Amino acid sequence: MIKKISKVLVANRGEIALRVMRSCRELGILSVAVYSDVDRSSMHVRYADQAYHIGSANSSESYLNIDKIIDVAIKSKADAIHPGYGFLSENAEFSKRCQEEGIIFIGPTPEVISTMGDKITARQTMTNSGVPVVPGTKENLDSDETALRVIHEIGLPVMIKASAGGGGKGMRMVDKEKDILSSLRAAKSEAMSSFGNDDVYVEKYISSPHHIEFQILGDQHGNVIHLCERECSVQRRHQKVVEETPSPLMTPELRENMGTHAVAAAKAVNYQGAGTIEFLVDDDYNYYFLEMNTRLQVEHPITERVTGYDLVKQQILIAEGHALQMKQEDIFQFGHAIECRIYAEDTNNNFMPSPGKITHITEPMGLGVRTDGYVYEGYEIPIHYDPMISKLIVWAKSRGEAIERMRRALYEYKITGVKTSIPFLEKIMDCPDFRNGTYNTHFIQNNEEFLHANDTSKHHFEDLAIVTAFIDYHRKLKEVQVEKCSKMQSKWKEFGRRRGMFRASEN
Repeated sequence: MIKKISKVLVANRGEIALRVMRSCRELGILSVAVYSDVDRSSMHVRYADQAYHIGSANSSESYLNIDKIIDVAIKSKADAIHPGYGFLSENAEFSKRCQEEGIIFIGPTPEVISTMGDKITARQTMTNSGVPVVPGTKENLDSDETALRVIHEIGLPVMIKASAGGGGKGMRMVDKEKDILSSLRAAKSEAMSSFGNDDVYVEKYISSPHHIEFQILGDQHGNVIHLCERECSVQRRHQKVVEETPSPLMTPELRENMGTHAVAAAKAVNYQGAGTIEFLVDDDYNYYFLEMNTRLQVEHPITERVTGYDLVKQQILIAEGHALQMKQEDIFQFGHAIECRIYAEDTNNNFMPSPGKITHITEPMGLGVRTDGYVYEGYEIPIHYDPMISKLIVWAKSRGEAIERMRRALYEYKITGVKTSIPFLEKIMDCPDFRNGTYNTHFIQNNEEFLHANDTSKHHFEDLAIVTAFIDYHRKLKEVQVEKCSKMQSKWKEFGRRRGMFRASEN
């Protein structure tokens, strides 16, 4: 049964909220924004058809407050909610509340979110479905004795991971016997503070791993397809920095095998909507299920660019009850796409966030360039949320051309008022290991000296050009003001002369 969606509340902020609203507008669907105190002037609020204030800057009082968001959906008469990514996007309780209130949740069912959101349960499900998983435990490490026994059986090095985790939180690599218990306690403590759940499990640590994920789509009629892979191995502290597709590691045979297992993983839980199956791949092309993200990913635009499908539109159509209109044989990759995440951060100061007011911004343009952002001149980046400014996406016919196009786009991207990660990303594009495609998740660590080298000459001349242009601007502005003032004085003199003559004639 098809349930037409006419109005969508986007339960998020920033660039992803704006990106979802754009697809809604193309589909003729009205959009509703929600915003916190510090987001009153945010672009997604300006763009939406309606906007509602939901609380303070603290996420727990606004973007993570289920009751407030459901209340706004009811008040605004929105018949669907899109969660974006982050915040409540993988919250089973939120999905369930939407069901109870008769609101369409644009995403998977609460049961699927619960199953795949718990990493231990997800590993068990994948094992039962024949999907290869990294050797490790299938149960929570509930005591020091259990942890020591299991880790000795698996053999060091290992990864201790939070069962409810994500984003690198609650994760520790252990390669020394003496560090096992301290790492276990640290992982459990961080997991509890981040997710309210201190369950952890252990996986065999894979040296030189490649992080590759497959984009999948599943409808309400049992159809599941994948839209090929994304290479996500350029990471810092387990957070992705640059993504590309196709993966330079991939072979046609490996893509077919991994894609088949990605579809099997989604079918195992009757997945509905857009999701991602993440794998680790070793140097011998052995691959293992890592986790499933039951939501849209930050890096989804590069898949859109090489396949031609709008993934947000697909999410909405699936949520309405439509069957997928494409089959697996219809999916192919055309050209090469790369995404760089632009952050407001000081890369020379341990990547510290750099909140503040944007005083100037010039976004790159031209063939094959896409910018998914939300900031503008005068906008103040708040300290309360992720410091990502935008996502810069380029496309070209080949990987080599895509890298050069990204280099050009990063060169054109000018932001003043805050420090950004643009110079660091330019270094990545110039790094030999990235350019030849022979990199893994240790890329940044292995190339730290190159990536942090002080190459000030280029930016010195850029800064000099900016300063020169600024001075020239003010010089011309002053000349214009002087000229206007001179003309005004001349007019007043003429007025005074004429007035004097008029008075003289009266006498």
